[in-house]
Amino acid sequence: MAKLKSLGHAIAICSIASAVLSASAQKLDATVLYRQNSDSDYRALIPGYSDPASPDCAADMANADCYRPTAESGPFSYDVVGTTLSLLLPDQKVAVINCVNKYSPKGTYIARRSCGMPLVEHVQAEFKGNIAKLEWPVGPDGKKTESEKYRVVAVLDKR
Repeated sequence: MAKLKSLGHAIAICSIASAVLSASAQKLDATVLYRQNSDSDYRALIPGYSDPASPDCAADMANADCYRPTAESGPFSYDVVGTTLSLLLPDQKVAVINCVNKYSPKGTYIARRSCGMPLVEHVQAEFKGNIAKLEWPVGPDGKKTESEKYRVVAVLDKR
């Protein structure tokens, strides 16, 4: 009887451990819907969620109408700085992620590193809590990869 009880505990512990591990890191194929990058504050544009009165926002970043929040854009209005990506996830949700450019510890703008931004359509995204690590192929043969860590700003339900 004691052996069965111990076996039951071992199975329960293994089940919980595997559930925690799978919940702590998810690696997904994602599609980059939109990219933005600026050293100044800006309002993130999210295809399908930002101001619907300005359909040309995706094509014209200088369009001032794209930065006016509306009642419809309300909860989908995020002020950010650095590199922001909108990713379409396999479950059709949209993840808005942001990476702030890194500056030298001396506080000068001379030694800075911009966040890596994928210029390809498809990326691998590994989510751990509020961090998304992106990995994407680079080069003519696509055998090498680059990666960057982003902060998850929001995950929006399918519209």
